[in-house]
Amino acid sequence: MNDGSGNTYGGAQSGPVYAHAYDPVTQPEYFDGVLSRRIVAFLLDVVLILGPIFGLAIFIFLFGILTLSLGWMLFSLLGPALIIWAILYSAITLGSPASATIGMRMMNIELRTWYGAPCYSLLGAVHAVCFWVSVSALTPLVLLLPLFNNRRRLLHDYLLGTVMVNSENRAALLRN
Repeated sequence: MNDGSGNTYGGAQSGPVYAHAYDPVTQPEYFDGVLSRRIVAFLLDVVLILGPIFGLAIFIFLFGILTLSLGWMLFSLLGPALIIWAILYSAITLGSPASATIGMRMMNIELRTWYGAPCYSLLGAVHAVCFWVSVSALTPLVLLLPLFNNRRRLLHDYLLGTVMVNSENRAALLRN
């Protein structure tokens, strides 16, 4: 039984109930063009993630020549380095005050929780891992899911309670 102040009798506390912060019906400016911008942002982020790994591969190749092929054994570390760098990149950039990767910032979109809070580092890292696991396990056909929902959310967005929206600046431009 509730006494009207948010407290329930019997010692149990009821937490705050949040509504979705972004409604595609009343606030369409937050979702206008997000899906296409999300794809371009992803491609930009892939380039930014693979760039340092490609540079590392060139360094290992040259180091292998100098060490008479002994340095080439370091090529086996490129796979783990790519995974660690991609997760760190997502955690650092999504956990920043902009709540967006560099590619997302260039496209004026950001990742928010379903109740409107900015993303944080751990959520950013888990978001990246869940994306790659869902695409790997369920084939790229899982990327068709945003075509069938108003908020343009992917499977990992549903699992993590996140939503991709236009930045406040872009939403304001679209409102006008």
